[in-house]
Amino acid sequence: MRPDTPAENVDHTAEAARLERTAGLYPEDAEALLLRAAAHLELSGDRPAATTLYDRLLSSSDELEDPHLVRALKASNLWEYGHEAEARAIIDGVRMSAPRDAAPWVIVAESLEAHDELEAAEETFTEGARLLLPEGTEPPRATHPLLYGRHRVRRMRGLPHDDWDTLADTLHTSPVPLDELHDPKRVWSLGSDNPAELAAEISRLRAELGAYREALSRPFPVAVLHWPATELTELLSAYDALAAEYPSHETHLATIEASLRELASSGTANLGIVTGTVPSYEAFAASEGSSPSDPTLLPQYATTLAARGRAVAWPPQRGASCWCGSARTYGACHGTQEPVAGV
Repeated sequence: MRPDTPAENVDHTAEAARLERTAGLYPEDAEALLLRAAAHLELSGDRPAATTLYDRLLSSSDELEDPHLVRALKASNLWEYGHEAEARAIIDGVRMSAPRDAAPWVIVAESLEAHDELEAAEETFTEGARLLLPEGTEPPRATHPLLYGRHRVRRMRGLPHDDWDTLADTLHTSPVPLDELHDPKRVWSLGSDNPAELAAEISRLRAELGAYREALSRPFPVAVLHWPATELTELLSAYDALAAEYPSHETHLATIEASLRELASSGTANLGIVTGTVPSYEAFAASEGSSPSDPTLLPQYATTLAARGRAVAWPPQRGASCWCGSARTYGACHGTQEPVAGV
């Protein structure tokens, strides 16, 4: 949830204000936009203002998509400007609530780690891993930071590798092994007067920085727009000029799958699907000063949704539900689709 733009290139206070204004225009995206605004405020040094935004979200009458994440971010922020007792209480609450998403676990564990609570940090990483990584399942990408963080803290505590540490090593793709990246003695070599040792450490640091940059700078997905059946019916009832774009809902779904397969076969990476709603689309059209009946707005709308972090990666992971919203797995649904003529 932290912005990845270097501080020297951004006026974080101004960017936070812009995101707050955008949240007012797009209330359906307010949670994600205000979390980004709070992150910019933290980077600007105005941590009390960031806390105010977290409190605003938590006190909202609207149901939050991920309240555990908001609480975890608030706790991390509070601890950084002296509110340790309140931060610890929130962290304990997050752990007791056992969120089903990795991000809150990672944030509270890293907050403990940052304040030298290494044993508590390891326990938190482990609790999250036990909950989210049932034995015999392939770890989703979102859970990798749990395993990497757990590996790092255990390395700092001088503990021997266990099965999850080995799994973290397997998932890690950087040229520098995790054991080297997480070696507590690495910092000692920075004080060496041996040029060879310094050169080796600089090489390791560059590899680590490159891995972080790659993770933070992934482009927005090439996103294809998906309309659920009820939304498509409402859309075509209001704007019949779009009927040519969507002959039927079944054809619409088949075309999405075929388009994504064609993009994948051409070498396009980072593909995703964004789900549209009629109110959101109408608000987007109004912001563009155009009519929702204009079909050229549709790809622009998809790109905007992807830029706001609304895209879901395609194809779904093995055994995951199909992107279309059916109760079947992807492999038993659109994953079996035959090519569509003309697509």
